[in-house]
Amino acid sequence: MSRVEQRLAFLFPGQGSQSVGMLAELAEVYPVVSAVFDEASALLGYDLWALVKEGPEDQLNSTRFTQPAMLASGVAAWKVWCESTEERPAWMAGHSLGEYTALVCAGALRFEEGIRLVAERARLMQEAVPADAGAMAAVLGLADEQVVLVCEQATTVDKVVKAANFNAPGQVVIAGHREAVTRATELAKEAGAKRAIILPVSVPSHCPLMQPAAAQFRRLLDAVDFAVPAVPVIHNVDVATHDEATAIREALEQQLYGSVRWAESVRRMADQGVDRFVECGPGRVLAGLNKRIVPEAQTESVFDISSLDRAKGLIS
Repeated sequence: MSRVEQRLAFLFPGQGSQSVGMLAELAEVYPVVSAVFDEASALLGYDLWALVKEGPEDQLNSTRFTQPAMLASGVAAWKVWCESTEERPAWMAGHSLGEYTALVCAGALRFEEGIRLVAERARLMQEAVPADAGAMAAVLGLADEQVVLVCEQATTVDKVVKAANFNAPGQVVIAGHREAVTRATELAKEAGAKRAIILPVSVPSHCPLMQPAAAQFRRLLDAVDFAVPAVPVIHNVDVATHDEATAIREALEQQLYGSVRWAESVRRMADQGVDRFVECGPGRVLAGLNKRIVPEAQTESVFDISSLDRAKGLIS
C-alpha cells in the first residue's frame, strides 16, 4: 500500500541530462527499465534502448532522439522507485521536457501518448527555426530583472531574444535569434555578469521563435486525452497545478515559447512544506540547481543502485 509523504517532491530533468549508458546499472537489477524502453521502441519504430546503451553520442544528443530517451528514462526510474518503496511524493514537476515525464508519472498522460507527443514536439521544434538562425546562452551572476532588461535592450524589430529558463538565482538561460542572443551576452557582461556563454544547442527553446511550432503542436495536444493527475504537477509557465485537460493543454502549448519558471516552481513546493526532493532520471542537473534555490532542502538523484538507496534514505 503506497503512502504519500507530504515533505517529498519528485523532479524530472529535461534535455542536457542525457548520456550514453544512462540507467544501465538499474536495468541490470530492475527488468522494468528495459521493458519501458522496449515499449517506447515499438512506438517509435527504432531501438531506443540500443541508442541509449551504445550511442552514438551525437545521435542521442540530437533533439529528435533526446526527448523520447529522456521521457523513457524518467518513467523507467519512477517505476523502479515504485517497485522498491511504498513512499510516494506529494508534488511533482519537470524541467521543460521533464514536465511531460511528470505528467506521465502522475497518471495524467498515458506513456504511449507521452512518447508520441515528445517525438512530435522535437520534430516541430527542430523544423521551426532554420539551422544556425537561433541560439541559447547561459547568463550567470545577474539578477533575473537584469537579464530581462538586457534582453529588451538587445532585441530589435526583427531579431528577438528572451529569458527562456529562470533556473536558479543568478542562473538564467536566454534564447532567440543568434544575432540578438550574441548582443545580449555582450550587454550582460557589461552589466556585470560573471559569465555569458553561447550553449551548444540546435534549437532556441522557450522563446517566441517557437510560436509556429506551438500552433501546430496544439492540434496534437487537442487529440490527446489528459486525466486528473494523481499527484499535483506544477507547470513551468505559470507555476500552477491543473486538473482540467484544457488547462493542461494550454500550459504545454505555452511552454514551447514561454519561459520556464523553474526556481519559482521549486520554491512553491518548499513553501508547501517540501524539504526533500528526488531528481528522477539521469544526471544531477536539477539537484545542482536546488543547492542554489533551496539550500536548506535535501536533494538526491535516482539513476543507479547507490543513488536509489540514497534517495530512499531521505524518507527512512
